Amino acid sequence: MAKISIVVVDDHPIFRQGVVDTLSLEPDFVIVGQAASAGEALELVSKLSPIVAIVDLNLPDFNGQQLTRQLHEAKSHTRVVLLTAYDDSSQEWNSIAAGAAAYCAKDVHPETLVRIVRSVAEGRYVVAEQVLDREALQRWQAERANPISPLNEAVGLEPLSGREMEVLACITRGLSNKEIARDLAISHQTVKNHVTAVLRKLKVEDRTQAAVFALRQGWVQVEKPS
Repeated sequence: MAKISIVVVDDHPIFRQGVVDTLSLEPDFVIVGQAASAGEALELVSKLSPIVAIVDLNLPDFNGQQLTRQLHEAKSHTRVVLLTAYDDSSQEWNSIAAGAAAYCAKDVHPETLVRIVRSVAEGRYVVAEQVLDREALQRWQAERANPISPLNEAVGLEPLSGREMEVLACITRGLSNKEIARDLAISHQTVKNHVTAVLRKLKVEDRTQAAVFALRQGWVQVEKPS
């Protein structure tokens, strides 16, 4: 029996191990590697060339869509299944446009994830709970095409570092530099340096634009009140 080689990428060890344990029960699956960041994932995929990579959308260095786009542009044969804690139709479209073969919420049932991996390994795509071939996927994309998709804004941007992503999340929460310094246990000047780098890399003029950009990309979600 031909094995489907898989890499699992998620920065939360417990969730990552849960995915590994679930998929390891399947006789035709073999987990060949795990990564906690997009940078580690790029190295693993380059070294191991797995058939499927299961990738969290929100990673500490740069996000899953950026990782997917880099793999796609490098003409990697590894097919990406993007998992997200925040299921959103616009992010689904953006993820597929970035080169992902499937997009689904992290609360997916284990048996459904298994079916998705098998479908993707066979060359199909899974979006909106539908299994599609390439032609059907192109129709799906055309029906939902958005010429001002936020994906277009992110193309070509320099990836943010892990610390810069943390600072961006704090900016999106409306924290001041002083509050960010306290929460991240870094100096006020270091925060200012990171904020400057974030604005430069995102090509925006101020913190508000940076926050709007991050929310529109799905890189950061606003916490719902308890």
